[in-house]
Amino acid sequence: MVVTLIAIPLVPIVAVVAAGGIWFASNSARATPPAAGTVEFSRPLAVPPLAPSRVEDGVRVFELSADEAATTFEDGRSTPTLGYNGSYLGPTLVASRGEQVRVHVANRLDRATTVHWHGMHLPAAMDGGPHAPIAPGATWHPGWEVDQPAATLWYHPHLHALTREQVDAGLAGMFLLRDEEEASLSLPRQYGVDDIPVIVQDRSFNADGSFAGSIGMQFDGVLGDTILVNGTVAPYLDVTTERVRLRLLNGSSARMYDFGLADGREFDLIASDGGLLAEPVASTSVPLSPGERAEIVVTVEPGERVALRSNPPDPALHAGSASFDVLELRATASLAPRPEVPAELASLPAADAGDAVAERSFVMSGHNINDRQMDRGRADFTATVDTSEVWTVRNENPLPHSFHVHDTQFRVLSVDGSPPPARLAGLKDTIALEWSRDYRILVRFEDYADPTTPYMYHCHLLWHEDQGMMGQFLVVAPGQRPELKRPEGDSDDHHDH
Repeated sequence: MVVTLIAIPLVPIVAVVAAGGIWFASNSARATPPAAGTVEFSRPLAVPPLAPSRVEDGVRVFELSADEAATTFEDGRSTPTLGYNGSYLGPTLVASRGEQVRVHVANRLDRATTVHWHGMHLPAAMDGGPHAPIAPGATWHPGWEVDQPAATLWYHPHLHALTREQVDAGLAGMFLLRDEEEASLSLPRQYGVDDIPVIVQDRSFNADGSFAGSIGMQFDGVLGDTILVNGTVAPYLDVTTERVRLRLLNGSSARMYDFGLADGREFDLIASDGGLLAEPVASTSVPLSPGERAEIVVTVEPGERVALRSNPPDPALHAGSASFDVLELRATASLAPRPEVPAELASLPAADAGDAVAERSFVMSGHNINDRQMDRGRADFTATVDTSEVWTVRNENPLPHSFHVHDTQFRVLSVDGSPPPARLAGLKDTIALEWSRDYRILVRFEDYADPTTPYMYHCHLLWHEDQGMMGQFLVVAPGQRPELKRPEGDSDDHHDH
């Protein structure tokens, strides 16, 4: 692997040798949304509907269908899109810890798809990765017990080499988990009123209204010049309560965000990917890479307006230097009272690596992990159920990568030898990787042994994933023999379609 930095005055360019050739990234050439302070917020924020469900023999059942459609985002132009139970994005599923759930997923597309339950702890056969394609016209029926804390999760396709295309077309939605501990706290939780899903994506449009999907000269993948929030361009939210809970999801396929409020005010960061933090963290910004989530509680005054904004990401990410607006919060003249955020939130055990049974290293470079690309016929390693491991993850590129692990919520032990910042001290399944920093994480394989069906780990910049920047692992019972086989008809081509 060769990395060459070329410095040209005023136009920093990075050349990286990646799988298939050399990719260039120029900050001056990056597609960038309108500058902060220039957006006229003109459309009420769409809030995805709650998915209806029914209980059959003690199982909560949801119905999802992946559909082809068209959506009007702006200027009256029709955009070909994909959606679940609608034209774009999908409904919000809600379930409680301890419930048995089942989802009937009908594929009404003219191509295969999958549905991956991102952040969910569940059997490998139900995970919805690239080993579980749903053929056109077919229906998949995954079921499992919800056995993890209250959290903001999401679902999206994970089809081999086609994930970016299908997610960018609109296939994504939130999956919210409840539990008794979270329900006992005085937090905003009235969905659509003071508890708001905020799915942030960037898109560009062609002259005919279709999404622009060219990678161009960007190492990251597809970057857009228009911000969508829940599929809404230039959105505003009428806030009717003193405090509002925003469930932030970076639903973009490549762009890094650093969310804050335009006036720099503090808010309470209360949760990360896998659920509540031990205590709220007073924050003025929260960076999220693709796939990451965070829950924040914002306090507003009657009649005020303030924009949720993305500020330039950490320079170590080399992910651009733009600042742009995302969503305007418009407080009504009279606000319903909401209590302050509790000083204590969740009982999180200390991240103790003392009983870890193995240590592993993962080096992200180009479109490879440990100098290898995804092979669905190869298990990159095998873990044993009911054990923990310490993984060291490192980004060897001066350009963006992230790291996502299926099934498990890991704990960050250290960043370059130092304790993690408070925002990374909770349960995580995805993390941004700054260049040349070592992230030590504690990964536990709680249960669900399966010698035949793997889980994934990969970069969550979706074009990187599609190019093969992914590996897979099996979780087996003690003494059980791994039996992974290559899926029938698999060619393992890595290219963007």
